[in-house]
Amino acid sequence: MAKPWYRQLYIQVLAAIVIGVVLGWRWPDLATAMEPIGTTFITAMKMLIGPIVFLTIIGGIAGVADLKKVGLTGIKALTYFQIGTIVALLTGLIAINVFRLGDGVHADPSTLDTSGDAGQYIQQGAHQHWWEFLTNIVPESFFGPFVEGDILQVIFLAVIFGIALKSVGKVGEPVIAGVGRLTEVVFKVLSFVMKAAPLGAFGAMSYAIGKFGLSTLTSLGSLILLFYVTSALFVVVVLGGVLAAYVRLNIFQLVRYFREEFFLILGTSTAEPALPGLMRKLQFMGVERSTVGLVVPTGYSFNLDGAAIYLSLSTLYIAQATDTPLSVTQQLGLLAVMLLTSKGAAGVAGGGFIALTATLSTAGHVPAAGIMLIFGIDKFMSECRALVNFFGNAVATLFVARWENGLDVARARRVLAGKGGEPPTDAEPPTDAEPPTDAEPPTDAEPVPEPEAVAAPPARTAGATP
Repeated sequence: MAKPWYRQLYIQVLAAIVIGVVLGWRWPDLATAMEPIGTTFITAMKMLIGPIVFLTIIGGIAGVADLKKVGLTGIKALTYFQIGTIVALLTGLIAINVFRLGDGVHADPSTLDTSGDAGQYIQQGAHQHWWEFLTNIVPESFFGPFVEGDILQVIFLAVIFGIALKSVGKVGEPVIAGVGRLTEVVFKVLSFVMKAAPLGAFGAMSYAIGKFGLSTLTSLGSLILLFYVTSALFVVVVLGGVLAAYVRLNIFQLVRYFREEFFLILGTSTAEPALPGLMRKLQFMGVERSTVGLVVPTGYSFNLDGAAIYLSLSTLYIAQATDTPLSVTQQLGLLAVMLLTSKGAAGVAGGGFIALTATLSTAGHVPAAGIMLIFGIDKFMSECRALVNFFGNAVATLFVARWENGLDVARARRVLAGKGGEPPTDAEPPTDAEPPTDAEPPTDAEPVPEPEAVAAPPARTAGATP
């Protein structure tokens, strides 16, 4: 039975966002004090992301009969990620070249104040090289990535650990079974944390509006609007076209299906809290568990379409605003650098600015101090970045699953049309869903009754008539 509308998570989160916006608009001082509520929820979610990624990747590898398939799936996923990132970068590049919003600003980089948080991001990005994301994949210790929240390193450990468990055969089977049980426990903890999602969205949105104010939206509103429109066109035209042409699914139905995750990301400005829901719902749609376990966590670090659009659009805006001419060749060179720098700051606080500064510092054409021109509006662009990243990874997983013949397309269409039943809740770990039937299958709480035993006919005694 469906929950009442007021108990739906996305309704609660949406209401919390609206209350947060009103509070930030009317009482900014009080709203700014709500920051700990939002940051505590996001921190609690980040606490679980590392274990969830680690366990689901191991489970995904363990669920593959042949280890060669793991490698093939990984290669196909990385190929899609790179092509998708290039298209996203080109989309942002074309948009800012067409509208040229930076022309006429005439900002002098030497007069820009680079103190505070932005200054730290600039320094960190200036010392980051394009190749560091490759060398930093290998952690110094096993537990370090979980403590520091480095998802790339967690993925590396999970892949190595999963392949090793699969390679040792029966010796690893008890460990794999333990991983499955531990996954259930982690997802139960997740269900507890998700009950606070409306509070987290309220705190994060209240602080954002109260701290930066709605006036910030008007100062550089044209750039924000261009970014949102470009991102929306990318999702509908590019991702929707891929989904319709190859997977034969509808992008608008997919957005509606992930409405809870949509509002959660909108309220918290980060896609990490929506990762578990994405994995659960993709498997419920009919995507093989092994594919979800491999593609989704990897995509959260390597398939950042929203960040790619932001990088190319912001870089060219800064160049235009600081009167830095860039030829087509130089712009394509920046695009090549962005392919690498966009991966280097995944999951890091201020990652967008760090990647942007690393791009500008590596290219050397555009002054890195120019990021101060967009620092004030970054908060209002982060929601859009996270949403595009999220739907980019949803489409990527469906694409790779179809490529691998690991997607039940008929079931996916039924689920997206609202005819496949309700997706699992946050309390349930991802499991491969069975196709829906007309009759509801019994739940775990309702065991299937054993058929009544048929009594044997009494033995015939001597002299008895048949």
